[in-house]
Amino acid sequence: MSYTVTPVTLEEKDRMSRIYLDKARYEVKSEIYGCCIKLITDDRVVRDTWEESFFSMSQNVRSHGRLFVIRDPGHPPDTVMYDAYSKTLFLINVAYYGWVKSLALSCAGDILEDEHGIYSVHGACVDVRGKGLCMAGASGVGKTTQTYGLLTDPGVRVVADDWFFARVFGQDILAYGSERNFYVRKDLATTWEGFSDLVDDRGYDADGRAVADLRWALGRGRLLPLTTLRTVIVLKRDPDDPEVVTPLSPADGPPLFQQNDYYNPHLLVRDTRKTALRERFFRELLARTWLFVVNTTGTPTETQEQIRLLAGLGRVYQPDMSVS
Repeated sequence: MSYTVTPVTLEEKDRMSRIYLDKARYEVKSEIYGCCIKLITDDRVVRDTWEESFFSMSQNVRSHGRLFVIRDPGHPPDTVMYDAYSKTLFLINVAYYGWVKSLALSCAGDILEDEHGIYSVHGACVDVRGKGLCMAGASGVGKTTQTYGLLTDPGVRVVADDWFFARVFGQDILAYGSERNFYVRKDLATTWEGFSDLVDDRGYDADGRAVADLRWALGRGRLLPLTTLRTVIVLKRDPDDPEVVTPLSPADGPPLFQQNDYYNPHLLVRDTRKTALRERFFRELLARTWLFVVNTTGTPTETQEQIRLLAGLGRVYQPDMSVS
């Protein structure tokens, strides 16, 4: 599945806004790392899922960015249009909520990148006993599976499972989460049984996903708002490469991220200016962290063993379930 972001002019944005404001039944303002992002939709399920995903914002605050999520038979499925000047997105006939969520985060990221020197990283971020670790990679290489595998260890706390914001702070890279709850896959429990009761079966959508409160499975103290990044792991799945773990130098990392579009298919603007901003940030990020590439061709447990060694956790955590 994929979509293309089509730029629109201010005039086109104004015309579509007038049309869709008349169709919309719900408006919600939410806070995404300090940005007020407004959802405008005709779909109650989208409204409800959005409110579970993000923290609420006072309705008196003027929005910094807007998402119209609308059904319109006059457009093909998965139509996405963006006016970069007003930070207004149109998602027309987009059925997959994961794209709605990611594009909302990308809209906030577009604002933060321009105005505050804060950048989007499409990946998971956890805190391992006080040290931040992130995992990035293309879709389908196991980021979610391996992130939740780490969370079975009580010494690991989660900042974000799919998208976080980061900034350079002196010699450090600070990573921040922004979501209230996470959009998880139903099949997580197939690999890690501890997540079997996150959501009632009836709560999953047609894509086998649901917004879940991880506090039910992890405990309230296991979700953190920020951490200091120390390790970056890029996951790949290449059966022709016999190497499982490959360390990379600070010079090798930036080209890898650039060649793969920063492992982020949801970036809204890819012009020369934005590319230069991202290149500079990722150079600084990868100069301040340890970088490894992990090949996930083994079983999830085998890959988890390797990631835990890199994180300083040792072997896969096996809780003692015996009763004395």
